[in-house]
Amino acid sequence: MSSEHQSFQAEVRQLLDIVIHSLYTDREIFIRELVSNASDALEKLKVIQLTENSLFQGERELQIEIATDEQARTLTITDAGIGMNREELVRNLGTIAHSGTKAFFQNLKEKGTQGNGMIGQFGVGFYSVFMVADRVDCFTRSWRDDESSWKWSSDGREGYEIEEVSGLDRGARLVIHLKEEYAEYAKESRIRELLAKYSNFVAFPILLNGERVNKVDALWLKPKNEVSEAEYEDFYRFTAKAWDKPRFTMHFTADVPLDIHALLFLPEENQERFGFGAIQPGVALYCKRVLIDPHPEGLLPEWLRFVRGVIDSADLPLNISRESMQDSALVKKLGQVVTNRLLKFLEKKAVDDETSYRDFYKGFSRFVKEGLVSSHEHRNALVGLLRFESSLTDAGELTSFDNYLARMKEGQKEIYYLAGSSRSVMEGGPYVEAFKARGLEVAYFTESVDEFVFDSISEFKDRKFLRADQADIELEDAVMEGEALGDEEIGALQTWWRETMGDVVTDVKTGRRLVGSPLVALVPEDSPNTQMRAMMKAMGQEVPGVKPVLEINPRHALVKKLSHLRESNPEVADLVARQLVDQAMLAAGLVEHPQQLAAGMNELLEKLL
Repeated sequence: MSSEHQSFQAEVRQLLDIVIHSLYTDREIFIRELVSNASDALEKLKVIQLTENSLFQGERELQIEIATDEQARTLTITDAGIGMNREELVRNLGTIAHSGTKAFFQNLKEKGTQGNGMIGQFGVGFYSVFMVADRVDCFTRSWRDDESSWKWSSDGREGYEIEEVSGLDRGARLVIHLKEEYAEYAKESRIRELLAKYSNFVAFPILLNGERVNKVDALWLKPKNEVSEAEYEDFYRFTAKAWDKPRFTMHFTADVPLDIHALLFLPEENQERFGFGAIQPGVALYCKRVLIDPHPEGLLPEWLRFVRGVIDSADLPLNISRESMQDSALVKKLGQVVTNRLLKFLEKKAVDDETSYRDFYKGFSRFVKEGLVSSHEHRNALVGLLRFESSLTDAGELTSFDNYLARMKEGQKEIYYLAGSSRSVMEGGPYVEAFKARGLEVAYFTESVDEFVFDSISEFKDRKFLRADQADIELEDAVMEGEALGDEEIGALQTWWRETMGDVVTDVKTGRRLVGSPLVALVPEDSPNTQMRAMMKAMGQEVPGVKPVLEINPRHALVKKLSHLRESNPEVADLVARQLVDQAMLAAGLVEHPQQLAAGMNELLEKLL
């Protein structure tokens, strides 16, 4: 039969030019769009099958067939869906946007020529094919028994031709005649790659040149009780391109406040520990099984970049090209919901499976601490996930701040912690002994980032954090062994020491924290500690000088002898005092060049010998 030519209206041609040349950033997207359209046609037919008794070729398999022909430079996509009659062809392919082309185009112009502010519900995905095609032929036959077969053809420029044909199967067959410069899309290997990237989880079989290519199920859409551990492991290896097993698997579905289907994995290994730099976000974003973004930045917090898996939401506020999300508030809400669920999941794992969580924490604690510094809204939950040794645990045994609170003495209002290079170094110093003498627990932190963490958090469950080496900590009285110097002697010793060491220390006073040490250098609350200063130095920043408060132990034998020595031999007493202060400064990490202590020791020994 003769064909009928229809011209596109002027505004349609302008809009089509935008779709072809400006709307999509990657030309390969046309595969995703056309496969999605074919899948939609099959989904609609499934619904029709439930209500209609008579369907044309009702026995036909619901699948998508794709054929490549390099010699002819064509790509053919066939579906067995609902198909179209003449009226539907004109409405769906002959015009753009059912709501009216002119109004649609005006809206597009107002939002900008690339349509970045518009939601992807205008049915323009089909026209992405003209980015790579010289001509497209659409052969289609409706599901209704009494309909005819039709062919629609267009070069995507002036208009289209439509004619009645005969002998077609139900559904639609697109024959794409590729431009010479896009001949790569007629290669089987290239199409296989794009199907794996964008359409691997389409609900219907996709056959490429007769071979099924989408063999992995969309497990995130299945009920958890229908998925085995082996299936989860295989899916993790497939999506994460990994060889290990997932340490934890979180599979959940939510209806409110958003439609969410998520399948997330926490790996066994932290790849950043091997020195390869920061890893990319590993949670892919899907909308109704179709990939939108394999590495969606800003969806989940940066510190969750180690998580692998899939988030699928039918509520995604996509722009017209479906290449990015345009409602930032809704996207942020989606990220918050998933992040909160993940944190609750980890909280439960930490209690129900302590061994596995401890192993996870050893590998991924840096991410938890990064989150504490950068995510204020998740800070309380993340503090609860911290693990550490303490003065009341055995070496190597980790505990939590919830357990710390459960062990707190009656009337204790603060959580005491100390940061240092190792447990042995901290316990060998003078700062812990006062707390141990009173049965107070001190949490030990040994990583270089810990000081940054505690600069970011001030309390946990209404209990304030206090650094155990701070100068302003008030401790209750405790029974101490040994006789102390008298008040007059103590006052005289303090005055002398201030005069002798005023260039090094802020003040000299007695306190109640020391048990077995003669003195301790206490860092003011607003001063950076050892780890912070070392990090500032490594970053090339100027390290501020720190003058500590010196607290002396009036019961210690050295202090008593020094009190008498300052009168009997002031010169030696001065050298002893300076050596004691240098050692206290060294223990506090305030000595930049420890080798300089040798000079003072040599001078002291020379005087004594």
